[in-house]
Amino acid sequence: MIDVTNRSVLIHIFKRGRCQNMGNGMDYIYTADNQEIFIEVQQKSARKNVIEQYIQCRKGKGLTQAEFARRAGIPRTNITRFESGTYNPSLEMMVRLASALDMELEIGLVER
Repeated sequence: MIDVTNRSVLIHIFKRGRCQNMGNGMDYIYTADNQEIFIEVQQKSARKNVIEQYIQCRKGKGLTQAEFARRAGIPRTNITRFESGTYNPSLEMMVRLASALDMELEIGLVER
């Protein structure tokens, strides 16, 4: 198992291979079975997609950030930071946000 930690995001890779820092302190590449995975790029893409989904759902339900925060029991400043991409939410927070939207959080893995 290789742990790659970047800005409080921990990625566990349960596969034999090697991981190296790409030199700028942020982008990591994991190589195994002739596949290269740019972890930082995938992380940013996944975060952006999740944030966009939450914002779309919040606005679709006509909720302000303040109303959304109150429903979720989370400070509005955390909602603002989350929606701006500067806050890396915990799984617990994501579940609370989904619940405040009367939704369930679904996380899954898909084949490449």
